Amino acid sequence: MLSEQAVPVVRATLPAVGGALDRITERFYGRLFAAHPELLRDLFNRGNQASGEQRQALAGSIAAFAVALLDRPEERPDVMLSRIAHKHASLGVTSAQYKTVHEHLFAAIVEVLGDAVTPEVARAWDEVYWLMANALTAVETRLYQQAGVAEGQVWRSMEIAERREETPDTVSFVLRHTDGTPTAAFRPGQYVSVQVALPDGARQIRQYSLSAAPGHPQWRITVKRVAGDPAGEVSSWLHDHARAGDTVEVSAPFGDLVLPEGESPLLLASAGIGSTPMLAMLDHLAATGSTRQVVVVHADRTPASHAHAAELRRLVDALPHGALHLWYEEPGDSGALTGRADVTALDLPAGVTAYLCGPLPFLRAVRGDLVGRGVAAADIHYEVFGPDLWLGNEN
Repeated sequence: MLSEQAVPVVRATLPAVGGALDRITERFYGRLFAAHPELLRDLFNRGNQASGEQRQALAGSIAAFAVALLDRPEERPDVMLSRIAHKHASLGVTSAQYKTVHEHLFAAIVEVLGDAVTPEVARAWDEVYWLMANALTAVETRLYQQAGVAEGQVWRSMEIAERREETPDTVSFVLRHTDGTPTAAFRPGQYVSVQVALPDGARQIRQYSLSAAPGHPQWRITVKRVAGDPAGEVSSWLHDHARAGDTVEVSAPFGDLVLPEGESPLLLASAGIGSTPMLAMLDHLAATGSTRQVVVVHADRTPASHAHAAELRRLVDALPHGALHLWYEEPGDSGALTGRADVTALDLPAGVTAYLCGPLPFLRAVRGDLVGRGVAAADIHYEVFGPDLWLGNEN
């Protein structure tokens, strides 16, 4: 909670700071990487830096947190904090790095806003930053403890046991520990980070959902090739170079879009490679003999571009109360509907909890349709592959 002295200062300066956040975060990253080039080389996603998406996500998270402190002082924005903390944990972020971020972020604020940053303003926004940083550190500490690892020590070498070509631009990798020990438990829907050494010496990291249920002796990830450099440098490297018998560095599992326990009805809606966490959820439901009502929605370009399509059908068929609805932009003779996914006409059970994963336009459209049908906003959960540009705009 902000102090009584900070509340009016943050409220008065929020429009100015919020309006300048894009310039501030641009200056911040420039300063940070000049002082610590290893962070851009080996931690931050160079593709998201090049596109500006990481800058937008950081600005959105700071603004959303500040607004929450002012509008709901008795509450923490736990959903937002959890999402960020899980991503940080999967990268091995440490509490000491928040001090480095603070140094360069506040220098950037002063550089952009100049004399407007009085000592009083600086103290108030310092409170905002450390409230957010300390909250994230607390969540990340708990995540490391739950994963059974020391702070930041999330990496382990794993061997590629099998490589499978799923579609022309999608490949799956079955991973096992090099010492033969079983893979760690995880919750259906979680992801791991994969770190690869690139030709220029960088060790870039990307996150991939575990696309099969826990309980198997091995893990599986499914990787879609992303066009362009640096946006697709990790996925392209895996497609072009990773083969059975090779080793890669893989993090412990993290992620908060996870299958809920209980018997409540579910809607699992995905588009493109967003189907991967849903496959793990469905695999777990089928393996445990679940009798829950499960409505599955998936949208893709064509039947040929739909990775794990036959597996998806098999898993839904294994559920006594499962229903599958497919949309393809070009369905051919697949029997699927044509165009984009439309949940407005589906028969949704009362009390449904929705889980969404896919591109941001898909998430916005499906979430809006569900809210329009009376599904409570608190019962709609989502995962974005990449920087979360939706922060602060869900309501």
